[in-house]
Amino acid sequence: MALWGGRFTQAADTRFKQFNDSLRFDYRLAEQDIVGSVAWSRALAKVGVLTTEEQQRLEQALNELKARVVADPEQILQSDAEDIHSWVEGELIAAVGDLGKKLHTGRSRNDQVATDLKLWCKAQVPLLLEKIDALQNQLVTVAREQQGTVLPGYTHLQRAQPVTFSHWCLAYVEMLERDYSRLQDAAARLNTCPLGSGALAGTGFPVDRHELAKSLGFAGPTRNSLDSVSDRDHVLELINCAVNSMMHLSRFAEDLIFYNSGEAGFLELSDAVTSGSSLMPQKKNPDALELIRGKTGRVFGAYAGMMMTLKALPLAYNKDMQEDKEGLFDALDTWYDCLEMSEMVLHDLKVNEDKTREAAQGGYSNATEMADYLVSKGIPFREAHHIVGAIVVHAIGKKLPMEELPLEDFKQFSDVIEDDVYPRLTLESSLASRCALGGVAPEQVEVALTNAEQHLQARR
Repeated sequence: MALWGGRFTQAADTRFKQFNDSLRFDYRLAEQDIVGSVAWSRALAKVGVLTTEEQQRLEQALNELKARVVADPEQILQSDAEDIHSWVEGELIAAVGDLGKKLHTGRSRNDQVATDLKLWCKAQVPLLLEKIDALQNQLVTVAREQQGTVLPGYTHLQRAQPVTFSHWCLAYVEMLERDYSRLQDAAARLNTCPLGSGALAGTGFPVDRHELAKSLGFAGPTRNSLDSVSDRDHVLELINCAVNSMMHLSRFAEDLIFYNSGEAGFLELSDAVTSGSSLMPQKKNPDALELIRGKTGRVFGAYAGMMMTLKALPLAYNKDMQEDKEGLFDALDTWYDCLEMSEMVLHDLKVNEDKTREAAQGGYSNATEMADYLVSKGIPFREAHHIVGAIVVHAIGKKLPMEELPLEDFKQFSDVIEDDVYPRLTLESSLASRCALGGVAPEQVEVALTNAEQHLQARR
């Protein structure tokens, strides 16, 4: 029987029941529902609704039920219960009889599901933080290994200035650090307990909500019962954390897909994260990276869907809010998997240092260095920029890299250019000159790498 069946004289249509029921996805909240029910039984005992003996019997039965759920969560799906709350209550009544019917006193499914979902969200945060941290550590490991590998840097997918593979890795360490921080912030804001808010107006029994919140591991109780049962900001925030991080992972994937391509040839991915073609035996496809890039869309979709669901809902609880779970579950599952796969991709990565260096030397990537050289000779930068542009056109016409032009050719464009220009046009000079904090100079990359290693170690 449904928990709300007393008001009705006819059974629900089977099609409506299938449309309405949520057990097929909210069964994932079983442990949280049981833990919350144990805490509520203790609160009821303290206000005299349950005797000590009754509370102990309920707690024992709930703990036994939890053990069964942990051993086989999908057993729940064999039931025709409406939702996880109905299933837990039904199993409890089967175990302790009418005593089980007392547990819902002063509690609504509205504050119950809000509490269950927050408990579930709290449990996901450390797992996701661990995965972000693992990916950062792997990036730092690769950065240390490839510290001397020169790589072409790009803007507009045009070769721009030389960087290093280590510097590229550390760029993603920074992005992931922001992801880590955002997730911590979201966790702090969701750390309030709705239990005791009732359906919308609060519980009818004088339970100590501060004590109740602490017993469930929350920092404290929520402050307004209307808001408590209808708040899903934490769902939005967690999916938004996933959205930002998946955007970073998608960019990471796209970079590596390009670097792995035959046209670039900068690296080769491990066989463990690639697949072949059913027709073309020579193919080795970067499927892991392409799936990361592709799965980003479904996470973005979950966020947009949740925003649209909530945008015009009146207070307090509405059945629309049942839509909060599937998108959240899928988004966080997908994010977790993609973080794990990104870390795997970095294992056994083979970087073609000769190819990356050759590419970094091409495309006149030392043009900015040439402009800085002219500035050092007293020419204003805007004028130097124009001169170097003309030199590049000249070099292209002669089919020579700029550093191979004879001095007399340089002199056509500026009399201040002397033989000392040639050392400035090397890759090593281009890298070394970017010596301000955050730059690609070897000493700055070493500082950044050491700081990253120490920061990640401090989390241990």
